[in-house]
Amino acid sequence: MLDDTTRERIQSEVDGTDVLLFMKGTPVFPQCGFSAAVVQVLTHLGVKFRGVNVLEDPAVRDGIKAFSDWPTIPQLYVKGEYVGGCDIIREMFETGELGEYLEQKGIVQTADS
Repeated sequence: MLDDTTRERIQSEVDGTDVLLFMKGTPVFPQCGFSAAVVQVLTHLGVKFRGVNVLEDPAVRDGIKAFSDWPTIPQLYVKGEYVGGCDIIREMFETGELGEYLEQKGIVQTADS
């Protein structure tokens, strides 16, 4: 169940950051392999992003699942749009689709191709 206060907090986070990752742990210290994998992909692409540690707040941890209607964490948002979780991000990265998507959204990637 997602209460209005939590929904507003999550919406504010999503709207306020171009590339946002709801994850377990932090970008510097991911606390699950799936979160670490998405951090690794974004870091490899040279994308600036912000992480939200869902382990610090049970309301956000449960709320993000209802917000996106997706049952797992991590969850990546770009320019307010839910992109996917670990498997989707990894697949998009491997096919080159993620880089193209980020470019279309105007997200700077500093990694050498």
